[in-house]
Amino acid sequence: MTFPDIQAAAERIRPFAQRTPVMTSRRFDAQAEVSAFFKCENLQTGGAFKIRGATNFVRSIPTGQLGRGVVAYSSGNHAQAVAIAAQAVGVPATLVMPEDAPRSKAEATKARGARIVTYDRFTQDRVALGKQIAAETGATVVPPFDHPWIIAGAGTTAIELLEQAPKLDALVVCIGGGGLISGCSIAAKHLQSGIRVFGVEPADANDTYLSLAAGKRVEIPQPATIADGLRSPMPGEITFPIVQKYVEQIVLVTDDEIRATVKFLLTRLKILVEPSGAVPAAAVLFKKIPPGVGRVGIVISGGNVDFELLASF
Repeated sequence: MTFPDIQAAAERIRPFAQRTPVMTSRRFDAQAEVSAFFKCENLQTGGAFKIRGATNFVRSIPTGQLGRGVVAYSSGNHAQAVAIAAQAVGVPATLVMPEDAPRSKAEATKARGARIVTYDRFTQDRVALGKQIAAETGATVVPPFDHPWIIAGAGTTAIELLEQAPKLDALVVCIGGGGLISGCSIAAKHLQSGIRVFGVEPADANDTYLSLAAGKRVEIPQPATIADGLRSPMPGEITFPIVQKYVEQIVLVTDDEIRATVKFLLTRLKILVEPSGAVPAAAVLFKKIPPGVGRVGIVISGGNVDFELLASF
């Protein structure tokens, strides 16, 4: 994975992914004691950054293979992004989604014409199910994070952010499987070599935190955090070495801190952010990032949240 790969992805997805805005908040800055710049991927097509990687992947599939369709596995945002990308090129999409996926994400995926196959996240293997469907149909598997095309698409987020808010001291990104932070860290370090990159995980989904401490990929039991998009139990085979190389530190936030940050962003910035998307902002708001960071870029990765869940906050 190189920066030119991310540049190529930026050109490939330009007609399909939004150039999302960067927002600021004086109240947030005062409370967090930083100057924060929020890259609002919650306002992205499909409500999350995932459209970047999904579009780059689907449009990189050779034409002869593409007609057989695509299959993906996801708790929601990647599923919706793959459905959108497949619909745009007129090919069928099958999405393997957990039975407890947020209703809003499942409904949005169905609305894009995708076929949904549900599974029990605690007893069934979604990867195996996806591969089985691909073998039966000839479709191409579009993985959620552990592929160069996905990583390159995700990295376009950081290119835009550093154009919109240059000379940042640090970049703070959530970590699920690691695709977003991998692409963003490669791009950010190329464009601004001295930038510090911090990853953030929910305390109950700390597989990458434990993996960095162990020096190897560690698998944890299926996480139960409120941040449903960050429940990957193990870092990716491709993404983990990138995280090891470029990410200075991973910090953890609790579900209560995530809830408080969702409410803060809604009431102060007037933006709806899903729990997973609020994770990096929570780390900054609750001062988990080491001192010495003045201008900090925060990637708000998504905004798809069920109203019932939001009301429970």
